[in-house]
Amino acid sequence: MHYGFQALATNMRGFSQNIRNGNSFVLINSEIRWPIVRYLAGHPLRSNFLNSLQVVGFGDIGTAWSGKNPWAGSNAYDNEVIINGPVKVTLDSNRQPIVAGFGAGARAQIFGYFVRADWAWGIETAISCQEYFIYLSVLIFNLP
Repeated sequence: MHYGFQALATNMRGFSQNIRNGNSFVLINSEIRWPIVRYLAGHPLRSNFLNSLQVVGFGDIGTAWSGKNPWAGSNAYDNEVIINGPVKVTLDSNRQPIVAGFGAGARAQIFGYFVRADWAWGIETAISCQEYFIYLSVLIFNLP
C-alpha cells in the first residue's frame, strides 16, 4: 500500500518501527514511575541525577489501519506475500490488528537533559515475542 504522506506516530515499545501501518491509529501508553533514590533517602538530595532517577514499569497497546476499521481485511498486516522465482504466493497472515508492549525502564536528568532507557517486549496475536528491544531517548529541549 502506498501513502501520499507518512508521519511517525508515538512508538509502540517492544517492536521495530511500523509494526502496524495506516492512516488511522489508536495508541495507549501507561507508565508507573517510582523515584527510588529520593524515596529511600526520605528527603530531596543535592544531586540532580539522584533526585530525578526513577524506575519505570510500562505497558502500551494500540493499532494502525487503513480503511473503515482495523478488522476490514484489507490492511498491510492481513496478507503476507512470498516470492520465490516465478512463484508468487499470497497468504492470509491471520494477524490480529491490536498489538501490545510491556517492559521496564529508567528515567533521569543527566547534565540537564532528560534521558530515558526502556527494555521492552512485544505481544502480537496473543503470543509474546521472544526478542526484546532496548530504547534510549534524550529530550534535548523542553518547550514552555
